[in-house]
Amino acid sequence: MTALDRPQPRPRRRAVLTGTLAFGAAALLPLAAPGRARAATGPVIADCAAWGARQPSSPVKILATPPQKIIVHHTADPNSTDYSQAHAFALARSIQAYQMDTEHWIDTGQHFTISRGATVMEGRHGSLAALQGGTRQVESAHCTGQNTVAIGIENEGTYTTVDPRSVQYAALVELCAQICRQYGLSAYQIYGHRDFNSTECPGDRLYALLPQLRQDVAARIGGDATPPVWPVLATGNTGERVRTLQLLLNGRGAALTADGDYGPATQAAVLAFQNTMHATPDGVAGLQTWNQLAAPARQGDSGAAVEAAQRQLAAHGIATDVDGAFGPGTAASVARFQTTRSLPADGVVDARTWSRLVA
Repeated sequence: MTALDRPQPRPRRRAVLTGTLAFGAAALLPLAAPGRARAATGPVIADCAAWGARQPSSPVKILATPPQKIIVHHTADPNSTDYSQAHAFALARSIQAYQMDTEHWIDTGQHFTISRGATVMEGRHGSLAALQGGTRQVESAHCTGQNTVAIGIENEGTYTTVDPRSVQYAALVELCAQICRQYGLSAYQIYGHRDFNSTECPGDRLYALLPQLRQDVAARIGGDATPPVWPVLATGNTGERVRTLQLLLNGRGAALTADGDYGPATQAAVLAFQNTMHATPDGVAGLQTWNQLAAPARQGDSGAAVEAAQRQLAAHGIATDVDGAFGPGTAASVARFQTTRSLPADGVVDARTWSRLVA
């Protein structure tokens, strides 16, 4: 487990913030209707000022790019029966204190937190404003290898042997749907922490709920909830899938000969990449390895990953120049392939398109 998923120390003093909150001092998103009911566009979210956050120890980095996915966590705290807002705000403060004082992070690691009482809170400063804008994100610290491309949601509790409370799950559905709407994400782009790093997070029971979570979010925003499915490659495998793996590794700093042969050099490169990404270090290219490697490739990109996509398109019988440059011709070829696989024909090699190419 990572530091984010360890039980957090509790503060001795709790404070309750009440009354009408104005954005910039203490705010809710969306602005609550009378009675503070949740609006149809998403859950009410308490910002950092509302729960009494400390200021970050150094400036939080705002990235100019939107996120590509959502990653679900559990806090691994005891499953509290205190469902009050006061408890939720104390939880947020204790998470921040642990991560700043013990882990020496600049602020809370995740973007948002949901208490067992279904209070939804901003985590790292700036996350709420970025969500409202819908075009930028805050660099985070919730999942190694994904902190510049994924929104992290912490769910209070430990969900190894029990499910989250129904109201907490409902709040998670609402929050994920709102994030997807704001950033143009699809429901299939919702993952669990263990899909990327060697961890038990978000617990067996919450992880088992992720297919239902995707379906419930898709019911609100539309689209297909089917996530990527990856092959498992290991020593002795050969072929275009292995060449794709080798090229993607080269795009992350390896220096492999892309010969389509999963030999000792490829195994060593996979193992080194897994260690860097805090994935399970077994030298086998499975779920975590592919999820970490399969960054979107789109028009204007160039390099080893583009070459890998072009080679796969050609192997699937779609005429494509293999030159490592993602131009209009490659985009058109990607769109043709996506049409054959009943995927949105947007010409972008996203994770699900990568998974169909290497299936």
